[in-house]
Amino acid sequence: MNFSKILIIGCCYFIIFACHSGKADSNPAMAAAFDTSHYTMVKWIDSIVNFGTITKGEQITVHFRCKNIGAEPLILVNVRPVCGCTVADYTKHPIMTGSEGLIEAAFNSNHVSPGSVFKTIIVNTNTKNGTEHYLFFRGNVTTDSTNSTK
Repeated sequence: MNFSKILIIGCCYFIIFACHSGKADSNPAMAAAFDTSHYTMVKWIDSIVNFGTITKGEQITVHFRCKNIGAEPLILVNVRPVCGCTVADYTKHPIMTGSEGLIEAAFNSNHVSPGSVFKTIIVNTNTKNGTEHYLFFRGNVTTDSTNSTK
């Protein structure tokens, strides 16, 4: 084997090791989220939200609540809206047994056509009842400001 092949293989191993060691090992909550012995149960208090009718150009925030009904801390590992018209923020610290967490989704109606809207947010958790959960919000976007209800 020549020196260039050894160098390339060595670099690949270094990159793989560096990427792995930086994720879960440096963050105890993230490490627990991927450890099945720390899986818990989640109950979604709000999994479908209807925001009613808004005027195109309005920005609204919808809220989704969850409750840890298991024995281990609940970790919302990742929250990702399916489209670019929505930005999500969420409880980032472990949610203790019996406590609630929150996901806030900010929806910008400038990025959609008027009419019926149905959007999805995917949430990854450390739960026995599914590590991937789907949250939905819906409503109507109109161009007529007299129909707007909040």
